[in-house]
Amino acid sequence: MKQVDRKHYVPDATAAYEDAPQRIGYGATISAPHMHAHACENLLELLPEHTPEGQEAPRILDVGSGSGYLAAVLHRISPHSRVIGIDHIPNLVAQSIDNLRKDGVQVLDKHTGQSGGVVMISGDGRKGSKEHAPFGVIHVGAAAPHMPQDLVDQLAEPGRMFIPVGEGSQAVWQVDKSLTGEITKKKLFGVMYVPLTDADKQWRG
Repeated sequence: MKQVDRKHYVPDATAAYEDAPQRIGYGATISAPHMHAHACENLLELLPEHTPEGQEAPRILDVGSGSGYLAAVLHRISPHSRVIGIDHIPNLVAQSIDNLRKDGVQVLDKHTGQSGGVVMISGDGRKGSKEHAPFGVIHVGAAAPHMPQDLVDQLAEPGRMFIPVGEGSQAVWQVDKSLTGEITKKKLFGVMYVPLTDADKQWRG
């Protein structure tokens, strides 16, 4: 995380390093640094720094990618993995691409065959991205009212998802898919996230 400068990803650079969520426009927020740290720590064992020759690095999906900050962090941790950031606000996607490029992160076209790098797309993250699935790692940056089956289905074997779930009372869940496709769900800790919702409910632009 120290390799990714948050000042490139927040509107107010003077508050970039505060351990608190910040508004980034369009009804969206960037999570507090400690929450990003929790997510990275939880997903770390499935984020290889190096990939054996001839073996494809796992793909990574960041749902509700917002400013692009966590996509950049995941890319730094696992540089050979393709990171797909998805957000349903096209203006935020465009803004995140600018942020990533300012930070020196390679942003690729979604149709490129090149390995590694970051791809930012606009779409309903609750449905994942079948075009790029399966994913060894899925991070969800907003609270789903219930476990999204589309995302569970798009986990690779093996794969792990870090996702806040709940409407009133929320908790982060770890969802693992084994090499044989068996699903295991583990409740980690209570949180308070913005809801994973429809684009027009989040921002009426």
